[in-house]
Amino acid sequence: MKTFLFASIFMLGTSIAASAQTLKSADLQVTGLTCSMCSQSTEKSLETISSINTITPDLNKGIFVLEFKKDAPVDFDQILKKVDEAGFSVGSLNVTMQFDQVAVDGNGQAIVGNNVYRFQNLKNTTLNGPIKVSVIDRDFISKSTYKKNLAKISSDAYADGLGLVNGKKTRVYHLTAS
Repeated sequence: MKTFLFASIFMLGTSIAASAQTLKSADLQVTGLTCSMCSQSTEKSLETISSINTITPDLNKGIFVLEFKKDAPVDFDQILKKVDEAGFSVGSLNVTMQFDQVAVDGNGQAIVGNNVYRFQNLKNTTLNGPIKVSVIDRDFISKSTYKKNLAKISSDAYADGLGLVNGKKTRVYHLTAS
């Protein structure tokens, strides 16, 4: 009986976390692409991410439009790693996220499931509906932009992506909403 009760509580908690925020799609700009073979290499690497449903490359813009599977957990660092493994760099990652009553505190922080987001331009608000965000952590933007941000962002986690959340060292993603 205890096992059943625990499993029920766990599933309820998981479904609440999953419904609070869903990643719909992303525009992933990859730098260093010079030919269709480069694009194919990057696309093949990205195809190994189980949360991605479709990948549509746009060689003229140097972007990949990623459509995510419904309610699949998406790891931004995994996307970064797969681009890196293909031999290229992320120039930008702009994501459309669907939020369902997610509270952003006075520091711009929102915790959704296992993800911690620190918004640089949102504080003391509730996110609801589709929101376009840009990941502004190191390796997701140009080095010069990162250096500028480093001087003005006062987050303890911006330099290395790790911050103290509820007493535990946690990966924190820094975002701007548009």
